[in-house]
Amino acid sequence: MAAPDVVKDWWGRRRTRQAMLIVCFLLPSLAIFFLYRILPLGWNVVLSFQSWSPMRASRWVGLEHYEEMLFYDDVFWQALLNTLIWIGAAPLAIGLALGIALLVNSDLKGASVYRTIVFLSYPLMTVAVGIVWRWMYDERGGFINWALRSAGVIDRPLGFLQSFDMALPAVIVTDIWQILGFYMIVLLAGLQQIPPHLYEAARVDGVPAWARFTRITLPMLRPALFLCAVIGLLNSMTAFDLVYVMTGGGPGSATELLITYIYRMGFGQTKFDYAAAITVVQFALLMLLTVLANRAAGGNAGAVDRD
Repeated sequence: MAAPDVVKDWWGRRRTRQAMLIVCFLLPSLAIFFLYRILPLGWNVVLSFQSWSPMRASRWVGLEHYEEMLFYDDVFWQALLNTLIWIGAAPLAIGLALGIALLVNSDLKGASVYRTIVFLSYPLMTVAVGIVWRWMYDERGGFINWALRSAGVIDRPLGFLQSFDMALPAVIVTDIWQILGFYMIVLLAGLQQIPPHLYEAARVDGVPAWARFTRITLPMLRPALFLCAVIGLLNSMTAFDLVYVMTGGGPGSATELLITYIYRMGFGQTKFDYAAAITVVQFALLMLLTVLANRAAGGNAGAVDRD
């Protein structure tokens, strides 16, 4: 065998051994991912087309659950609307966090103290946050009603969590308050990665502050903003514990989200097959919004690069 063939054969065996070693390292993680992610997801899809209960044999019903959900279930549509409203509130939280990040990133005196105060809400347990804010919203002895009445803003206490119109905004405000610190830290890290000489050159050229913000700050913050948007989307689709502690989805279905409705159908009414169908819809919605967010981020990137 010629020398080049020997080297080639040895290199091929080495690459094979390396590939086998990589597979051996990845196999446990892939097995766990398949067992606890892919397999339950596949079973959930199959279950959504069946009439199933722990007390009886399963029966194939096709699209019956989806038909009931889309044409006869008003609570589902209310939960879907509430979920979309919650998702729509994420840009508001990110914009507020960006304003705070710009403030604490400046030469403001005591900026580190303000930064710490804002971030302290994020590590708190969501259940504890829900309990505290439920007391603050309380109609009889809550702090917010007491403060508003003391300031002469209202004459009679407001039932924030008892009102169909006010309950969802009240819970969303609580969620924004808790996650605001996380958004601020991410955006602050992005701001500190922007080279200062870009701002200096813009000032020398006489570029106004708003133009510096739109032409330098926002394009350079695009990765951090995209991360915050993805986290906000996931947080909106999985905001179960806060709603469950503060309102339980009520009053009526005013604060019902898809995730809480899935729980109520599955574990409250033991309609696991119907809950599986709602889960499929929620997963499809999450995938759709993720694809749209990725395309929007790619489009913005192209626009910035051309500039």
